Amino acid sequence: MAQLRSIVFAFVFLTCGSCFSSSSGDQNSDKITELPGQPSNVDFNQYSGYVTVNEKAGRALFYWLTESPLNRTPETRPLVLWLNGGPGCSSVAYGAAEEIGPFRIRPDGKTLYFNPYAWNKSGVGFSYTNTTSDLYSCGDKKTAEDAYAFLVNWLERFPQYKHRDFYISGESYAGHYVPQLAQLVYERNKGVQNPALNFKGFMVGNAVIDDFHDFVGTFEYWWTHGLISDSTYRNLQVACDLGSSSHPSSECTAALEVADTEEGNIDPYSIYTQPCRGTTTLRRNFRGRYPWISRGYDPCTERYSKVYFNRPEVQKALHANVTGIPYQWETCSDIVYNNWTDSPLSMLPIYQELIAGGIRIWVYSGDTDSVVPVTATRYSIGALKLPTINKWHPWYDNGKVGGWSHEYQGLTLVTVTGAGHEVPLHRPRQSFILFRSFLEDKPMPTTYSYSYLFSAVDKLKR
Repeated sequence: MAQLRSIVFAFVFLTCGSCFSSSSGDQNSDKITELPGQPSNVDFNQYSGYVTVNEKAGRALFYWLTESPLNRTPETRPLVLWLNGGPGCSSVAYGAAEEIGPFRIRPDGKTLYFNPYAWNKSGVGFSYTNTTSDLYSCGDKKTAEDAYAFLVNWLERFPQYKHRDFYISGESYAGHYVPQLAQLVYERNKGVQNPALNFKGFMVGNAVIDDFHDFVGTFEYWWTHGLISDSTYRNLQVACDLGSSSHPSSECTAALEVADTEEGNIDPYSIYTQPCRGTTTLRRNFRGRYPWISRGYDPCTERYSKVYFNRPEVQKALHANVTGIPYQWETCSDIVYNNWTDSPLSMLPIYQELIAGGIRIWVYSGDTDSVVPVTATRYSIGALKLPTINKWHPWYDNGKVGGWSHEYQGLTLVTVTGAGHEVPLHRPRQSFILFRSFLEDKPMPTTYSYSYLFSAVDKLKR
């Protein structure tokens, strides 16, 4: 069972990558009656199931759609697709259960509680393929093509979402998935009157964008935050010319191993918080071209997801694991990660194309993440050399600084203070304000306007 991470507002949680399962059906058969352990007063519709993306190979994407609450006119809301990264990790385990989904899982692994800042108020893991070789040939291009096929086929099952404003969002390695899918949708919409996918923009967080600038910014973050020594910082700068190579040299790997030892047993995805009790190490994987990135963030919530989503009654309620595989669902797939065959060095040419095409682009960054840190994002965005519309300034939540923002011509950059790699996990309220501002195409709130969004968010909680 290969995994990917992904979502629609209404919200769809999709499986990313290229390894999906097959099914036909209609939206009524996909409707979720009730999830085991869910709260009693659920006021929104949910759907989940499989949508075929390749008949010959037997590949399909698993999705989980959570609509807006019934008292908030869900029939008029925009459609948002969320994708997580990895490559090869599950949006069900991360995006849905830890970050922006309507429910969080309790420590018992059996019951759910509401996320008051769920993004449906303003999945991967069960996808599969019948062609084993697909697991060993995953890559960016195939992911984009399969995700596009999913969207087209999904809209045939849910025609009420055709022509609505459509956005794509995601985090981490979805910094590749999201702009590549956005480019595909944008280019295939050219010359089409009233396209079914009425694409308006995308937003990515702590995103892999451009290898050269990402590496420069990452090593600088480690050094400036006291995680590594001066000598190791200098060694990394000399040994790791990773912006022009798909794999680190032996000298670079050696320098990274020293850096890992110096940093110690921290959570690199959130450097100021303790790892989940019982986690003996969070040492990084030195494989592939992002050698410090392990496949998944490992807070305790991930453990709860693994228990909950492996329960047969939960899989049945989600219309998942229809093939009855004999092994456990995992939050991430080593096979997919280790055999990712296609990963361009830079997304910046796509940014340039879509900015020129008038597509809305927001990039956000939690500032306590050392895996894809804010310095990496700033270097990558800076390489675009965009004119400034509104220079670097703080934004506010309830009178307190929530982060900083810089508005360029064609792109908005936002930081979220105190947030790690999964911003909605660490700062759910602030990330909700961020998401709302993005959808409304409004700047982040200042000291004089924060009260408006503050009131709006609290109304959505009730």
